[in-house]
Amino acid sequence: MNEAEGLRQRRSCRPQVITEDSPVQEAKDGSTYSSKVFRVTFLTLAASLTVPLLGVTVLLDCPIDPQSISLKEPPLLTGVLEPNIKLRKAERLWENQLVGPESIVNIGELIQYEHWQVSSSLCGLYQNEKVYLGILSLKSDVLFTGTADGKIIKIEDGEIQTIARIGHGPCGTREDEPACGRPLGIRVGPNNTLFVADAYYGLYEVNPGTGETKMLVSTKTLIEGQKLSFVNDLTVTRDGRKIYFTDSSSKWQRRDYLFLIMEGTDDGRLLEYDTVTKEVKVLMVGLRFPNGVQLSPAEDFVLVQETTMARIRRYYVSGLMKGGADMFVENMPGLPDNIRLSSSGGYWVAMSAVRPNPGFSLLDFLSEKPWIKRMLFKKEKETISALAMQQHRIYTGICEDFTFVPEVPKLLIASC
Repeated sequence: MNEAEGLRQRRSCRPQVITEDSPVQEAKDGSTYSSKVFRVTFLTLAASLTVPLLGVTVLLDCPIDPQSISLKEPPLLTGVLEPNIKLRKAERLWENQLVGPESIVNIGELIQYEHWQVSSSLCGLYQNEKVYLGILSLKSDVLFTGTADGKIIKIEDGEIQTIARIGHGPCGTREDEPACGRPLGIRVGPNNTLFVADAYYGLYEVNPGTGETKMLVSTKTLIEGQKLSFVNDLTVTRDGRKIYFTDSSSKWQRRDYLFLIMEGTDDGRLLEYDTVTKEVKVLMVGLRFPNGVQLSPAEDFVLVQETTMARIRRYYVSGLMKGGADMFVENMPGLPDNIRLSSSGGYWVAMSAVRPNPGFSLLDFLSEKPWIKRMLFKKEKETISALAMQQHRIYTGICEDFTFVPEVPKLLIASC
């Protein structure tokens, strides 16, 4: 054995030297192993979530075909638009006795009135003037409204009475609505008859004394090749000759109003019905959720709320501009619902949803992102309804319509 071989043999038998660095190395090895396990676990979870999501996106049908809508940045909620709680202080009338009252009108003669003044603007109402609230007593008929259970209601001396139904029961669920009917817009004619727009049945004339109903325009009748799927609001000339009304969509019904808003469908129309000739004309097309309508005091133009676009359009029905249309108000602080004349010659506008600024508006965020809406609606419809209903409010509650007592110009009665 030479010297080199002896060194090799002795080196192989050399005992292992344990130092303080060995636990550190083991810790590093353990840390590397844990990192690998974490990465594998994370990627596995990501894949388990992504694959089903892709499957939902590709395989499931989407009930809507959302369009990209361009909305301006909402106006700042400052000054007259600053949120307040005045509507919360309003007296609640017939609470839990009326199911979803929509439009509201009054017929009667004032015999007693007491009032007090509320300074500044009512929150949620798009008009800056002082508002007078009060207690009143009326002779004969008082208030009329249509409710979510398909009834046309008369309120006289505090007593609630059903005077008519256009549809039939059962009522109470989303599936029942088309048969039950949903009276929305309601107006008083020159002979104190009621003109009613039912979302599912069409335009009707109702005798408030007898409850007799007369069909004027049926939703089963095609108007210029399109059906009336969502008859919404109406306004009537003083002589009762012309009725201007909105059909919010030829695709979606009232029970699907959320789909209509989220899809941004532009198949809404403004129409005119002549009570003498019985003819129906289409005045405006391509509207995105046309909602409330109101004739001007001079009856030379009609204002149309375009809910999805947060604006009000104007259509001229007489004068040099007859047949023309332009923008009346755009980029409103919320989504406009109904519109009615005010005592000062202006207009009251009910907002069905606020566009917070500062703040986050879900509807504005999704307006130019149809792919997100499509993906969301391929999942649970109920989840989307819950998300959208977070935006479906005004500053203090949902108000649908207003009516004034003519003898007291600033007396406002609202249905909320």
